[in-house]
Amino acid sequence: MNKVLLITVLAIIIIPALIFFAGRGLVASQEKEEIRKLKSFAADLSGQNYDERQLSGLPEPVRRYFKYALKDGQQYVSSVSLKHDGQFKTALDKEWIDIEGQQYFTAEKPGFLWKGKTALFSVRDMYIAGEGRIVIFLLSLFRLQEGTGENYDQGELLRWLGESVWFPTNLLPGPRLAWSAIDNDTAMLNFNYNGQELGYKVSFNAKGEITQLETRRHMGEDGAETWLGRVSDYKQVNSMMIPMRIEALWRLKGVEHSYARFNITEIEHD
Repeated sequence: MNKVLLITVLAIIIIPALIFFAGRGLVASQEKEEIRKLKSFAADLSGQNYDERQLSGLPEPVRRYFKYALKDGQQYVSSVSLKHDGQFKTALDKEWIDIEGQQYFTAEKPGFLWKGKTALFSVRDMYIAGEGRIVIFLLSLFRLQEGTGENYDQGELLRWLGESVWFPTNLLPGPRLAWSAIDNDTAMLNFNYNGQELGYKVSFNAKGEITQLETRRHMGEDGAETWLGRVSDYKQVNSMMIPMRIEALWRLKGVEHSYARFNITEIEHD
C-alpha cells in the first residue's frame, strides 16, 4: 500500500472517530453544565422538620398519606438523585425498548434534569430556572429534536410536581402548594409557581399510599390531553415511604396508552 493510499485510509477511519468523540465530549460537557446550573438553585432545607400538626385541616386521604409516608420530625429533603431502569416507547404505536436513566431534583425551588439512554438514542428532559426543555440525541451525539416554550414549561413543571412522590416533604402544604378535598380516596393537589397554576387529581388507597396522579398536560406541541402517573411498590428509604415503580400513560378518547415503565434502582436524598 503506497503512502497516499495509507494516509487516505487512515483519514477515513480516524477523522470520523475524532469528530464522534469530540461531539460526545461536548454533549457530556453540556450535561455537566446543566447539572451545575440546576444545583445552583437548590434551597437548603436541612433546618426544617416535618411536624404532624401541619396536617391539621388537610383532607382525610392526604392526612392518611403523610402519616404513612413520613415520621414526625422527618427532615425536609433539599435535593434528590436517582437511577432507574425500565421500558419506554418512542411513540404510542411503537414497541417497548429498554431504557436506563438518571435524574436530579431540587426541592422547594422547582427543578430537575432527567437523562434517559437506550441502545440508539438518549434524551435530556429538564426544568431549570423556570424553563422546560427536552432534547433527543441519536447515539448520544446527533441532535434529532428539541422542544422548548410554554407547553414544555407547563409539562416539565407538572413532571417535577408529580415526581415529588420520591421526596414527599415536597408535597406538604405551603405558600405555593395546597390540597383540597374530593372524597375519602381522592384529593386535588394545587400548585402555583412562576405564573402557572397547575393541579393533579390524586388517588390514595386505604393504606395511605398515593396510587395515581391525573392531570391535563400538553403532548409536545399538541393540545392538552389527560395524563396519568401510576406509582406502586412502596419501600422505606431514609425513613420515608416512597414508590419504587412508576408508569406513565396518556388517556386519549377514553383509551389508555402506556409509554413508560420505570423501576427505581438507586435513590439518595440530601
